[in-house]
Amino acid sequence: MQFILAVFIIAALPIAAMAEDKRPVKPLPPRQAKTNPCAAFGPGFVMVEGTSTCVRIGGSISVGAGGRSR
Repeated sequence: MQFILAVFIIAALPIAAMAEDKRPVKPLPPRQAKTNPCAAFGPGFVMVEGTSTCVRIGGSISVGAGGRSR
């Protein structure tokens, strides 16, 4: 039984090696520079992926304090 299994494995190895993909790999095309259509709105605006909406995310923090005495 082990002899038959060994013969089967040895016979299957060349078949498995021939099944490998031998096609040449194509290089990716160079990335082209994208223009920012949101630049017309001002600095910091970016386009939301998958839409034509331009947004700018920003924020600020302010702290106020006051006091009064009589």
